[in-house]
Amino acid sequence: MKRRGSGILLHITSLPSPHGIGDFGPWAYRFADFLAAAQQSFWQVLPLHPTSPAYGNSPYSSDSAFAGNPLFISLEKLQQEGWLEGVTVSPPPPFPAGRVDYQAVTAYKEQVLGLVYAAYRRNRRQEADFTRFCREQAFWLEDYALFRVLKAHFQGTVWSQWPPAIREREEEALQRFRQRFDEQIEQEKFFQYLFFTQWSALKDYCHRKGIQLIGDIPIYVNYDSADVWSHPELFKLDEHKQPRYVAGVPPDYFSASGQLWGNPVYDWEELKRTRYAWWVERIRHNLQLFDLVRLDHFRGFVAYWEVPAGESTAIRGQWIPVPSIDFFSTLFTRFPCLPLIAEDLGLITPEVREVMQRFHFPGMKVLLFAFGPDLPTNPYIPHNHIPHCVVYTGTHDNNTVQGWWQEEASPEDRARLSAYLGREVPASQVHWELVRLAMMSVASLVIFPLQDILGLGAEARMNRPATSTGNWEWRVRAEQLTPEISERLARMTRLYGRGTVQL
Repeated sequence: MKRRGSGILLHITSLPSPHGIGDFGPWAYRFADFLAAAQQSFWQVLPLHPTSPAYGNSPYSSDSAFAGNPLFISLEKLQQEGWLEGVTVSPPPPFPAGRVDYQAVTAYKEQVLGLVYAAYRRNRRQEADFTRFCREQAFWLEDYALFRVLKAHFQGTVWSQWPPAIREREEEALQRFRQRFDEQIEQEKFFQYLFFTQWSALKDYCHRKGIQLIGDIPIYVNYDSADVWSHPELFKLDEHKQPRYVAGVPPDYFSASGQLWGNPVYDWEELKRTRYAWWVERIRHNLQLFDLVRLDHFRGFVAYWEVPAGESTAIRGQWIPVPSIDFFSTLFTRFPCLPLIAEDLGLITPEVREVMQRFHFPGMKVLLFAFGPDLPTNPYIPHNHIPHCVVYTGTHDNNTVQGWWQEEASPEDRARLSAYLGREVPASQVHWELVRLAMMSVASLVIFPLQDILGLGAEARMNRPATSTGNWEWRVRAEQLTPEISERLARMTRLYGRGTVQL
């Protein structure tokens, strides 16, 4: 962010692919080519962790804060790299175009990846690389692989209901299961090896194209995760390993009862005692994957809303302070260059602003929030932007620009946008007008969801908060990534000094 730049937000699941879900295959490389042709310097993705239908397939709800999603492993790349030699793979079923059918995709890919692992057991190709990967990632990989296998063995039961010796992680009991399920545990590790190997190759390709990758760290982890099972002392749990408190946000203008997320909250005193070792490893892991990282719900790194477990709403919670200065100072001693973006949307206190300014973390500005009745003083309107921030037309939680214009913007919002531009806005071009406003900003970095570049409506929305079905499914069609679109974006990017090649 030392120079003006711009980029596109597109999650891996949304890429074209013949196997029902976006992956690290040929279309990921073609999208990098599209970015380069459009003079874009950044590609932002959502968390890459495993997802589950139990949590609506959300990338923000995973059983690991470290593992990668095996669904992103490209079967085409495996074919190119020789992993499918001697493997008979059935043709993919007729997956729907433009959406992800997670159930069908998971069934097909798990079957194929199981055959790939069986072939590896026979020929042990690249065994030295695999062994080295397991050694380097042992901090999280050992517990994660064992957790996945135990979860399957106990038929999906939450870990706190496993037999006491396993729940309490008695070493003798764990060792018996490691020996009993040695092959299944190795298979889970092998899938992670394939994931990280393919991601690393894609990252290298992006770098050669002059494209930096922006990742995303959810602040909380799921209770039913390898992280909480293997590090229960880092969370506020009771003697039965059940959460004493859960996370959420208090009542506000948008919700009279607040939001009850249900994740276990951190025991920051214990984290501090360990000098934040678990968070240090989590940050280190993400900095190996990405060039910049967005910290989700940054507010919670200064003070978090803690609700007693068992409450049906978030009303009876309280703010609990976090040793944020000590935490981030510790991170900076371990990572002198800490390229973090603070997700500071919503009600932000002076204490949060102070932490951001002290550590020079850029915040976020969302143009869809800019055209209310407070427009002259609204912090998201371009004339109030500052250089050290990241401007978005919208995020994965918002409607698309076209969807906002058609479904959510009031007549007054539309009038204010037209007045701000000095002319009437053609409905068909409103997305390009907001892209242009973002490009004109003094902000160092601007990011556009691909849906806004393509001018798609609400049907292409990625997520509708507070809904549990139909999210995270949108996919771009190959024919939508046209040279005309990339050239139009390139001209605008160069015009406003954000291009990799200037005018």
